Amino acid sequence: MKSNNQINIPQAREAMDKFKMQAASEVGVNLTNGYNGHLTSREAGSVGGQMVKKMSTVRTAKFVRQNRTSQGHIQNVNYLASITI
Repeated sequence: MKSNNQINIPQAREAMDKFKMQAASEVGVNLTNGYNGHLTSREAGSVGGQMVKKMSTVRTAKFVRQNRTSQGHIQNVNYLASITI
């Protein structure tokens, strides 16, 4: 399966760039707009790690469902999460 990690929505690209810059400043990495080939692997990894750390709190939150209707009844539940910066 081919991975497609391209962001096609301009607003999403802007939000991700802002999120990346915020994560970089939190870990003390000097990012510039555009190409950042001057970064070491450690610096780039610390930015990505900080971004994952911030996002994983949404994924690991526990949800309690109170609306069970009957024993053995299956109800599909979809959770939508967004990151606001």
